[in-house]
Amino acid sequence: CNGRSGPKVDIWSLGIILAELILGRFLWPHLKVTQILRKSLALLHCDGSIFERLARETDRLSVFQEIPENVKDFIDTCLVTDSKKRPTATKLLQHNLFDNNFLKDKLVSTLSPSEQRWHDNPLSERPFKELYYLWQLAGGDIQAELKKQGLIRNKPPILSLPNLVLLEGTSFGHNRDQTTLLDLRVVPLPLDTLVQRLAHVPATVFYPLTETKSEILKTEDLSDTAALPLVIRERDTEYQFRRVVLFDRLLKGCPLKKSAVLKEAHKDIPPLLRGEIWAVILDVRDDIAIDQYSLIDKETITATDRQIEVDIPRCHQYNELLSSREGHRKLKRVLKAWVVSHPQYVYWQGLDSLCAPFLFLNFNCEAKAYACLSEFIPRYLHNFFLKDNSAVIREYLIKFSHLITFHDPVLANHLREISFIPELFAIPWFLTMFSHVFPLHKIFHLWDKLLLGDGSFPLYVGLAILQQLRDTLLSSGFNECILLFSDLPEVYIEDCVNDSIDILQYTT
Repeated sequence: CNGRSGPKVDIWSLGIILAELILGRFLWPHLKVTQILRKSLALLHCDGSIFERLARETDRLSVFQEIPENVKDFIDTCLVTDSKKRPTATKLLQHNLFDNNFLKDKLVSTLSPSEQRWHDNPLSERPFKELYYLWQLAGGDIQAELKKQGLIRNKPPILSLPNLVLLEGTSFGHNRDQTTLLDLRVVPLPLDTLVQRLAHVPATVFYPLTETKSEILKTEDLSDTAALPLVIRERDTEYQFRRVVLFDRLLKGCPLKKSAVLKEAHKDIPPLLRGEIWAVILDVRDDIAIDQYSLIDKETITATDRQIEVDIPRCHQYNELLSSREGHRKLKRVLKAWVVSHPQYVYWQGLDSLCAPFLFLNFNCEAKAYACLSEFIPRYLHNFFLKDNSAVIREYLIKFSHLITFHDPVLANHLREISFIPELFAIPWFLTMFSHVFPLHKIFHLWDKLLLGDGSFPLYVGLAILQQLRDTLLSSGFNECILLFSDLPEVYIEDCVNDSIDILQYTT
């Protein structure tokens, strides 16, 4: 690999993992990193089978001798020390090992009783990301588990600083904190609570039938949980499990299952799959998005770079992911890609806030975030990003004023009397679809419904916000209203969304 990491490194890792699983022993579990490196480098001088050498070091030679030759050959093929001679994944798939089920049977036979019980549980078939999400909902705390194992220790940072550092780098004072060093210990997360929470769930829930009225749909329609507030539903382990399993099946059937996805999305969208569901609603396909995004120049300096760099640090700065260095880098790349690929538009302040929800949900796939943003803007912000967007915004605000007058003439007259017109407070609302004024968790709930409606729905959201603040607005003058909207008070987003839908249905 010419000194660089690449796919061949993963082949070596596969060989080590299989060796540990089949031998039933961890390699060098109690050694420090430097000692493990020396052990690994010593394998370079091994003339025979590396797999056999590892078996001897772990005192599992008797197990090694019972392993079929094709399995030994497969693992030794993965553990070729010369990366140039080490096969690719495609080449490995042609190995005769895959002609029989020995590997699966052997791995199962090495499981402990508790591991065997987990292996027999249908939950073990679910993806790791889904299991971790459900584990957290069931009360799992990764920080607490790491603290139990001593991998995280609370210590004031000032106590980890040296008292004196010489020019050549020698430090005196506090010893280096060992928790800052690489630790290869594996910490198993206890799944007992999660298993107990879902123990009564019937097997039909794990394998929903989307072409017929399945057990999962019957249960959800009759469930008391479905009638609870959205915030509670999102924290209910069983309810989220049922929703995730159902949506997972529907998403795998897209685009043919898009109508079913839309139908279920009207009920609610599970946070775990929100990014994928939004992409389906916006007709974004991963393969096409990646191809298009890769062709866009995101590195050449443009006239908008300076404004983007000024706006990004202020964009959802309370969010750890988006406010990180990598978050800033990705956000800048996606924004530059959008500006470059849409020459008919310009960068307006607020585009960063508009992009933030998509990047957060697709942090590991910039292309998907870009594609979602590119599909979202024409649907809900048509021509809002023209160089001269004054006519478009003026028309939108006039419609908003008419809507206020139609539904609440008393409030409309009061705002008109004190000259508090929508131009003074509503432009950031509509230009960013409220992403500039609400935190991300509220934007997610709002956009879940926004994406299922048309471009007029934000007008009804704006009216619902005013009605939540109605009493305060009616008792306030111009200056008080300016102060009120400069730092928007708490808005109950679920009530706001429900009121918006009610107003929309009443109006139409």
